[in-house]
Amino acid sequence: MKYLVYIVKGVVIGIATLVPGVSGGTMSIILGLYDDIIHAISSFFKDMKKNIIFLATVGIGGIIGLLAFSKVMELALIHFRYPMVYLFIGVIIGGMPVLFKKASGGFMKAGNWLYFAAGVLIILVMSFYDVTIVNLANSSGILQFVFLFFAGIIIAVALILPGLSTSFMLLAIGLYDITLNALSELRTIVLHGTTPNAEWVFSYLIPICLGTAFGIITTTKVLERFMNSKPQQTYMLILGFVAGSIVDIVFDTGLPSGWNIVLSIATFILGFLIIKKMSERFSE
Repeated sequence: MKYLVYIVKGVVIGIATLVPGVSGGTMSIILGLYDDIIHAISSFFKDMKKNIIFLATVGIGGIIGLLAFSKVMELALIHFRYPMVYLFIGVIIGGMPVLFKKASGGFMKAGNWLYFAAGVLIILVMSFYDVTIVNLANSSGILQFVFLFFAGIIIAVALILPGLSTSFMLLAIGLYDITLNALSELRTIVLHGTTPNAEWVFSYLIPICLGTAFGIITTTKVLERFMNSKPQQTYMLILGFVAGSIVDIVFDTGLPSGWNIVLSIATFILGFLIIKKMSERFSE
C-alpha cells in the first residue's frame, strides 16, 4: 500500500511538471516527498535497495502522469492558448508571495536584490535566443545531442528547486511545445507501437533524459547546500527566474482579444487563487 501511495503521489507530481508555473519540487513538498527524494538521491549508495525502490515507485508515477496528461495539455494549448497561458501566469504570481517570504525570512538584505536582478536577466537573455534554441533542438547529430543534454541539466535543476517550474523554464527558452509534442508522440508509441515520428521522438527525448539524470545526480548536493547555507540568495535568484519568465511569456503570447479577454481574466484569477491557497497551506 505504501508503494501504491508513492506511485499516486508521483502521478500528481508528473502532472504538475507539465503545467508551466507549477513547480514539481513545490508539489513534492506539499505531498510530503521532497525531503525523502533529496535524501534518497544525495545518499543513494548508502542504502541502494531502499533508495532504488523508493525513487522507482515515485518515478513510475511521474512517468504515468507525464504520458497520460501530455496530450490533454497539448490540445488545451492549441484550442485555448490565451486562457491556458494566463492560467499559468495566475499560478506563478499566486505562488510568488510565499517564495518571497521564504527568501526574506522577515528581513531582506538590499544586496540580495542583485540575485533577483541576475535571475531576471538570465531568463531574458535566454529568451532572446529562443529561435536559435528551437533550431538546435530540431537539428540532428552530435550538436543536437549536446544541446539537449544540457537542456536536461536545466530541467534537473528546475525539478530539484522548489518554486522553479520545469515547464515554464522550457516555455521561456522555447522548448515547451516541442517537449510536450514529443511526450504526446511517446504516449502514442506506448499505446500503438510506433508513429511516423518515432525516430525523432527518441533522438529528442533520450539526450534530455540523460542530461536530466546527470543533472539530478551531480547537482542535488550542491543545490541542497545552497538552499541550507544561502537560502535568501537562492530564493531571490529563483524569484528572478520566475519574474523574468512572466515578462517573456507575456511578450511572446501577447494580449488576448474578444472573448479571450474575459476567459483569460477568469483563468488568471482561478490559477492565482488555487496556487495561493495551496501555498498558504504549505507555508503554515
